[in-house]
Amino acid sequence: MLDKNAKIYVAGHRGLVGSAIWKNLQEKGYTNLVGKTHKELDLLDGVAVRRFFDEEQPEYVFLAAAFVGGIMANNIYRADFIYKNLQIQQNVIGESFRHGVKKLLFLGSTCIYPRDTEQPMKEDALLTSPLEYTNEPYAIAKIAGLKMCESFNLQYSTNYIAVMPTNLYGPNDNFDLERSHVLPAMIRKIHLAHHLKQGDWDAVRHDMNLRPVEGINGDSSKEDILNILQKYGISEEEVKLWGTGTPLREFLWSEEMADASVFVMEHVNFKDTFNPDDKEIRNCHINIGTGKEITIRQLAELIVNTVGYQGRLAFDTSKPDGTMRKLTDPGKLHALGWHHKIDIEEGVQRMYNWYLKG
Repeated sequence: MLDKNAKIYVAGHRGLVGSAIWKNLQEKGYTNLVGKTHKELDLLDGVAVRRFFDEEQPEYVFLAAAFVGGIMANNIYRADFIYKNLQIQQNVIGESFRHGVKKLLFLGSTCIYPRDTEQPMKEDALLTSPLEYTNEPYAIAKIAGLKMCESFNLQYSTNYIAVMPTNLYGPNDNFDLERSHVLPAMIRKIHLAHHLKQGDWDAVRHDMNLRPVEGINGDSSKEDILNILQKYGISEEEVKLWGTGTPLREFLWSEEMADASVFVMEHVNFKDTFNPDDKEIRNCHINIGTGKEITIRQLAELIVNTVGYQGRLAFDTSKPDGTMRKLTDPGKLHALGWHHKIDIEEGVQRMYNWYLKG
């Protein structure tokens, strides 16, 4: 177990996972947490990161900061996804090593696995065949991060653990229509279409003021609002989503991801992540998931029912589906002692309740 007074740095403590880790640590009685906003500390700035570690001297680090997005963003901002994530990892892991951090948890993503790998995906599927094209830059950055942790451990006997969560959703998620992941994007699209169909312009304008879309906010004209929402497949009569709706996805509530992360930090060491009899030590990362999946269409229908939307649900089959199936095998994590509790039906209701409070 960690000392409750130990100084713990949560990089990315305002994000989806970082904020949930911060909350989980507080609830478990950890009293010496350190977090910096992007404005306070730019993790792309190596000099600033070194200065931060010099001043704060954290004993433990959760590296939850990353440049992330959905299928559209992954395809558009390819250079940003590989450059920014490599830079963040290089700076935080490098300074953790130079400052003698006792333990580090690196958060990756299950998009590290090959596009056509056997399902469910075990840790040893890594680097066995080509990646999905749309998220290749992001995946390569995350693979580099987990390999950096693994390599420091093997060369310098550090204790850096890499965890690979499945698709996450929950409080403080990103609902930006261009950059968000599939589940929060669908919740917002269906929420807006629901209020358009009801003619509830107060609700539409409130939503647009909270989260403007390409400079269009709640104070813009009805015509401008309708036009920008139409661009993203949102109208009074239907919600149009990308792809065929047939890909299968697995989702994990972010607060459960946080609980698994803190569990790993408290109870799992590098030596627990591989077979000591192996001549070549690799694939020491740990999948974090539910082992359960749902099609994109089924998820959309679940959200429609949760929101109460009465319009049409349509799919733009000219748009890419991305990977057709991405189911993790969480057997390694189960063997280490952690299981999820919140399934998708309960999670979507929780997520929408949280969204409505915004």
